[in-house]
Amino acid sequence: REAAVNPEVKAIKTTLYRLAKDSKVVSALIAAARNGKKVTVVIELLARFDEESNIVWSKKMADAGVNVITGVEGLKIHSKVTHISAKYGDIAVISTGNFHEGNARAYTDFLEFTACKSVVNDVARVFDFIEKPYLPVHFKELIVSPNNMRSKLTALINQEIRNHQHGLPAHILCKLNHITDEQIVKQLYEAAAAGVKVDLLVRGNCSLVSNQPQLGGNMRINAIIDRYLEHSRILIFANGADIAHPEIVEVDGSHHDYLVFFGSADWMPRNLDHRIEVYAPVYDRELKAEAKMIVEYGMKDDRNLFRSQEELYKQYSNDN
Repeated sequence: REAAVNPEVKAIKTTLYRLAKDSKVVSALIAAARNGKKVTVVIELLARFDEESNIVWSKKMADAGVNVITGVEGLKIHSKVTHISAKYGDIAVISTGNFHEGNARAYTDFLEFTACKSVVNDVARVFDFIEKPYLPVHFKELIVSPNNMRSKLTALINQEIRNHQHGLPAHILCKLNHITDEQIVKQLYEAAAAGVKVDLLVRGNCSLVSNQPQLGGNMRINAIIDRYLEHSRILIFANGADIAHPEIVEVDGSHHDYLVFFGSADWMPRNLDHRIEVYAPVYDRELKAEAKMIVEYGMKDDRNLFRSQEELYKQYSNDN
């Protein structure tokens, strides 16, 4: 709403996946268009359970002068990003959840507002890719599917294995909705078997079984069942630093600081290969510490914690 009325704002671009029935987000976008700002909305018409609502909102926005883009053939647009062009500097927003007032009251989600030029420029490139998917696009900061997400996640997991082999701290600490991708599952097993500490907070489907002897006790998988739906995706990699004591470490002249990313994608084939998804890095040390605290507290929860992996493995072992 502030961007819609601010005279310094020239343009707004945003992706919309799910919308509330009385969407104040759409009202603000329509107001922005009527105020003479160039507004582009990418809306996913195939959002499960919300198809009809999204079609209705698309027509209302188009009638108000909003440039409505209804997706890319063959790729569902699941990313949650916004780009605001302003006279004195652009702003980007990257979210783990939908811009939906109803979800905001029932889901745990996070948004990052940033003016970091390299990240903002990458968000602009996401919209370039959506508008012209036939042109090659390279991202410097963001991890984007189907472009580089699978390869980047592979590289991050493999780096933790190499760090452990070189005597550096190695730890993967992630919060996700689902983990079912066969390749990622295999790599996480390899990491734990190699000695990397793997802590995962997975709300829904999970194809990993943590209590296997070959993993050496290095893998823990928990879930939180509570009042709110755990929807955020937060990825943390030690990157040679001790996550428990996260001061920047210098080894052989190289600086090591843990890495934090968050965004819209689960580790499933559809998210990594068949959707437009975005993870963004977090650089601010206070925000990194806050993201880490959220996942760590989830792993420590002793009231709402759900852990079934051990019992499932015991049952499987007894049956076979």
